[in-house]
Amino acid sequence: MDCQMLASLTLLAAPVSWHTGDVKALTIRQPWAWLIVNGFKDVENRSWSTSYRGPLLIHAAKTWNNQYVADGLKRAMKVCPASGMSDEQFDELLSQRGGIIGQVELVDCVTESRSPWFSGQFGFVLANPKRLPFRPWPGRLGFFDVPE
Repeated sequence: MDCQMLASLTLLAAPVSWHTGDVKALTIRQPWAWLIVNGFKDVENRSWSTSYRGPLLIHAAKTWNNQYVADGLKRAMKVCPASGMSDEQFDELLSQRGGIIGQVELVDCVTESRSPWFSGQFGFVLANPKRLPFRPWPGRLGFFDVPE
């Protein structure tokens, strides 16, 4: 599925509410976290593999680097022109740091992919992105549990 189709499907889905129980989470820097939960980015690149499959909360890192974000948005526009942001969406990206912003399904971990987002040693293949109301939460390295 191309990024245009991913984006159009995501825009039809309303944000969902929290569900109960512990859920794995992963900290991702902006703008990548925003691109994932809004359905534009379907692979998260990592230097490590995982056997975990299932729901994964997306935690937007608190740290912010203007150059890193600018470079990320340029790459996003190259890979997926539909990922361009309005001023309102950029303000949302700025404000959503240091907390949970959405959920995806981690469906695979690959070493090769046709996705234009794949560039790492390992790619976490993501599906069913959902935005969630922002929930401040401390981030960590690797997977971590977020209780109910």
